[in-house]
Amino acid sequence: SRNEITNSLSILKVIAGVVLLVAVSWEIIGGDHTRFSHTYLTVQLAVCILFLCDFFVRWAAAGHKGRFFGRNILFFLISIPYLNILNWSGADLPRYWAMLIGVMPLMRAFLALYVVVRWLVDNKIRQLFTAYIFTVVVFTYISALVFYDYEILVNDKLHGFGNALWWAWMNVTTVGAEIFAVTAIGKVITILLPTLGMMMFPIFTVYVTSLVQSANKKKEDYYNKTHLTPSGQAVDTQPVVITHKSDNPQ
Repeated sequence: SRNEITNSLSILKVIAGVVLLVAVSWEIIGGDHTRFSHTYLTVQLAVCILFLCDFFVRWAAAGHKGRFFGRNILFFLISIPYLNILNWSGADLPRYWAMLIGVMPLMRAFLALYVVVRWLVDNKIRQLFTAYIFTVVVFTYISALVFYDYEILVNDKLHGFGNALWWAWMNVTTVGAEIFAVTAIGKVITILLPTLGMMMFPIFTVYVTSLVQSANKKKEDYYNKTHLTPSGQAVDTQPVVITHKSDNPQ
């Protein structure tokens, strides 16, 4: 059926996003930081084709095709394999622009991840909290990758990807790190990470408040069931004292 096809495509998009993230990690950590390898371009092309197929399948199944295309045009744009098109055309794009274009399909994988979270978690507050946790973890990791790729050749304090990952987590927790960005992209990420981290506190507060309210509601329901009569009156729960007469009073 149509729903089964849609659900299957959503699962495939998540798997494709994970594969693309692994490929990006391998390319950045083990690459030469000057150009993308043929293997990575092939992986990104396959993932983008899957994303485009998902878009066109949903478009064909939509009742109002014009409205669907207008609302989802961003999904279409970030699913296009721009790196492959530039490679086929022979354009010599600088590495710093190519990297930004190369991570764009990962945004499409984030949206598919949210769909899976919505399947697994039925509570809306938990959906928001779970989706945000995934977003923080993945965005921090990708920020570490991009920071490492841009800074490794020009930043003397950056000695490996481990330093970049530590830098990213210290910034997202608003603690800060001794490594300072040199490139423009690195400075932008330095601003975005603490902003993302500060946004987590209100969502975490809402989640904890929801848990407390849920626990209080369960306690109240339990009290009403065990301490109220069917007529709604409270049951006297004072203990009954039983006395025994002594056969030989003193």
